[in-house]
Amino acid sequence: MKGHIFSISEVNQYIKYKMENDPNLSLIYVRGEISNYKPHSSGHHYMTLKDENAVLRAVMFKSDALKLKFKPENGIKIIAKGRISVFPRDGQYQLYITDMIPDGVGALYVAFEQLKKKLAAEGLFDADKKKPVPKYPGRIALVTSPTGAAVRDMLRILKARFPLAKILVCPVLVQGEGAAGEIAAAIYRLNEKSMCDLIITGRGGGSIEDLWAFNEECVARAIFASEIPVISAVGHEPDVTISDFVADLRAATPSNAAELAVPDCVSIKSSLNDANIRIIQAVTHKIRFYREVLAKISEKPVMQSPLAYFQERRMLLDYTGDKLDSLIHKRISDYKQRFIGLASALDALSPLKVLARGYSITTDSDGRVIKDVSGVNVGDRINIRLNAANLDCSVNNVKKLKD
Repeated sequence: MKGHIFSISEVNQYIKYKMENDPNLSLIYVRGEISNYKPHSSGHHYMTLKDENAVLRAVMFKSDALKLKFKPENGIKIIAKGRISVFPRDGQYQLYITDMIPDGVGALYVAFEQLKKKLAAEGLFDADKKKPVPKYPGRIALVTSPTGAAVRDMLRILKARFPLAKILVCPVLVQGEGAAGEIAAAIYRLNEKSMCDLIITGRGGGSIEDLWAFNEECVARAIFASEIPVISAVGHEPDVTISDFVADLRAATPSNAAELAVPDCVSIKSSLNDANIRIIQAVTHKIRFYREVLAKISEKPVMQSPLAYFQERRMLLDYTGDKLDSLIHKRISDYKQRFIGLASALDALSPLKVLARGYSITTDSDGRVIKDVSGVNVGDRINIRLNAANLDCSVNNVKKLKD
């Protein structure tokens, strides 16, 4: 024997490595019937999947099994999602299941999950891109089957809750071939012509195949592109479609969509009545308050006898005028007395008064007052001012007086 000799563990590990790195086995969908089903106390689920010609061991760990929406049982046909690998201890390859659904909706389920993942990655489900639903829509378009129970329920509820809204029914197929295209086209048409304030699209309950038109990509993109807010109302409450994720608001049923779309006129009327009562009470209170204010004002003397009020003010004006006149006369008298005093003082200092007592003022020929003999020579012309006359004189002699 030549070449490397492998241990059993090495062989199993090598096969495990090969399988886990094979893209065809790392993510695989398998259809089969459950047999030898054994839920373990650990929470893991062990089983065998079989068809007419072969069997495949499988295991589903507790963390994945907790997410199942149904209970696995022997004899149930399923489609399982998982990976193929080897359990090295036994050398047995088996399917490690991460999810499973009952057979019959498997292909649709896979398509649903794939489209959901794609659109979510593009941001079509983002909450910040959803438009608010108008509180009081004037026109509502129903994109649905014109003959189903859903449209009748919506029309009945809309009319009962908010008869002011005008309803436009846009008849489309809601299941089968071409249904998705009609739904998308109706939504685009409503937007192009701005025909309404709100769109409700949906249908009544049914199987996943019946509801599939609302899982189509063209419908999802039409709802996302709509500038008019869209309510998705597909099936019953447990039913979830792609249009529910994209729409601005998801309703559990068509009837629930009608309730969410419009306010209840009975409730509005009740609110208006309450508001009317509050307004009447507020106005009544104001009127009572101002009546009391008016009554207090009317009791004032000025309101009892307006003429007396003005007579009192006239008397006060006369008194004030007299007082002002008295103050003015007193002030004038004070100023006169002060003026006389100042005039007397000034008169006492007047040179003319001095001249009247026998004194004189001597000036030279230029009119300058001569205070001493310095600068005065014999022959100079001088002027002597007396009390009542001027003497024009000539200096004949200059004689200084002894100190």
